[in-house]
Amino acid sequence: MSFAEKITSLLARPNQQEPTGGPEAPWYLKYGSRLLGIVGAFFAILFGLWNVLSIITLSVSCLVAGIIQMIAGFVVMALEAPCCFVCIEQVNTLADKVDSKPMFFRAGLYCALAVPPIFMCFGLASLFGSGLIFATGVVYGMLALGKKASAEDMRAAAQQTGYGGNATPSTNDRAGIVNNAQPFSFTGAVGTDSNV
Repeated sequence: MSFAEKITSLLARPNQQEPTGGPEAPWYLKYGSRLLGIVGAFFAILFGLWNVLSIITLSVSCLVAGIIQMIAGFVVMALEAPCCFVCIEQVNTLADKVDSKPMFFRAGLYCALAVPPIFMCFGLASLFGSGLIFATGVVYGMLALGKKASAEDMRAAAQQTGYGGNATPSTNDRAGIVNNAQPFSFTGAVGTDSNV
């Protein structure tokens, strides 16, 4: 069994038909996004606990940020690795519902969950813990955008639409020039007086 097969068997959900990203996404993005979410959720919980312990210094905003960061870590862990919550029956159904939604929904959810702790208590613990969840959201956003078109497809699409989004290409020589641009003129050599 190769390294890629081991990783995919660990990260695969048994009842999920197609891994995240669809068939056109590369395997390292499909399973890498899930792995990044799991690792990010673990560190968010760990560093959220560190922020909660800041109540010793009487920092209430860091306490609240730590609680929010831990909740965000648990939500991401439940959606990315529901096998970690075997004792809670509703986690599998919730993970299946989120898997059935479009990919940008998950990207927006993760980014929205990651931002408040960073603003409430800016420090390395909240920046690293929530930053990994935000990075997971960014990767899911890239998967939602899909695969880039080939150079031939982009060239054909550019030739179909002319300047300004017209369906027919313009034959005017000055179609792309700004309206108030002045034509160039020859003024002669620099430092010579042409009137002499």
